[in-house]
Amino acid sequence: MDFSKVNACGLVLVGCGRMGGALLDGWLKNGLAAGAVHVIDPHPRAELLDLGISVNGELPADPAVLVIAVKPQMMADVLPRLSVGAGTLVISVAAGVTLAAYEAAFPAAPIVRAMPNTPAAIGQGITAVIGNARADEVEMALAEALLSAVGRVVRLESEGQMDAVTALSGSGPAYVFHMIEAMAAAGEAEGLPAGLALELARATVAGAGALAVHEDEDPAKLREAVTSPGGTTAAGLKELMDPGTGLPPLMRRTIAAAAARGRVLGK
Repeated sequence: MDFSKVNACGLVLVGCGRMGGALLDGWLKNGLAAGAVHVIDPHPRAELLDLGISVNGELPADPAVLVIAVKPQMMADVLPRLSVGAGTLVISVAAGVTLAAYEAAFPAAPIVRAMPNTPAAIGQGITAVIGNARADEVEMALAEALLSAVGRVVRLESEGQMDAVTALSGSGPAYVFHMIEAMAAAGEAEGLPAGLALELARATVAGAGALAVHEDEDPAKLREAVTSPGGTTAAGLKELMDPGTGLPPLMRRTIAAAAARGRVLGK
């Protein structure tokens, strides 16, 4: 990744919690100079200073990038304290906060709104991005380079898609973690020791997900390849795929509820 402009002009990271920290770790591994990074955080990680990163110090006058990685509930307090011009790319990873809100705070700046997810912590995240009218191809490419340090990046066609992205991939890891919990509990109910049931459930979900990505195939075809007529998988899927009580209507309600909450947070 070419971080030459960022290394020369600096990057300001506001918020270095789980997501901000994952991004920072990815950048440093991919060639961003620690001395170019300026972190603003009330409770910074102790090792940041040891790495040569500026913490809660004087900020560069015209940084190449400003990354906002605080919770959306904190945005009303944070945005008035920040000021950048047209030469700074603003990237936000906060759920629900709209481009219009950032444009009010930074009227001259190119802005990219992004929604990563927690597998970014191990470089396996996926991030959806959308830019404002001032974010041209150069700025979008820089945003993608920074965000791809923690996984895949996809571009949206419109900001209106962001609430659905937040509900699906942003919140999605929690749904999968709960599925592991539920599978393990069901295995235990069928007589497996708790530890073994959890190990089997965790590895099955992780392996199936990795296979789905590797094969890049319609998941329905992958499902059908595992399902023998009249077999055990077919019996289980009859319950899971029930149109009234199974997984499809449950996931529809789940993602709709999360998307609705995202729209509320954005107001």
